[in-house]
Amino acid sequence: MLDPNHAFSGFSVDDIDTAKAFYGQTLGIEVREEYGFLRLAIGGGTGVLVYPKPDHQPATYTILNFPVDDLDATVEQLTRAGVPFEHYDEPNIKTDERGIARGMGPPIAWFRDPAGNILSVLAASVDEGM
Repeated sequence: MLDPNHAFSGFSVDDIDTAKAFYGQTLGIEVREEYGFLRLAIGGGTGVLVYPKPDHQPATYTILNFPVDDLDATVEQLTRAGVPFEHYDEPNIKTDERGIARGMGPPIAWFRDPAGNILSVLAASVDEGM
């Protein structure tokens, strides 16, 4: 009925130009602009659609997860690039001074794109088998 080989995900932002600079320059992701939308080149070659929405509301959940080989080094590199990390001190989530949560699953750190959407970097071992 539906062909999952051609499915793709998407999310909204309030400013396409700002999103293009953040995802392309700050995060180093290949970004293509088509018809006023962005296509982020991520695993599997399908990509993610980023579209402008005038009444955009930031996602209250993690929209993209980036497995990395060295979480500490990646957090340091993104911090130097001006990316602030979220800090949590809640019963189920506690982050250290750099924004890394450990001991509740794979080590993970959350940050936001310029539109307020939540992204994460996490220990690469989590994506094995996905």
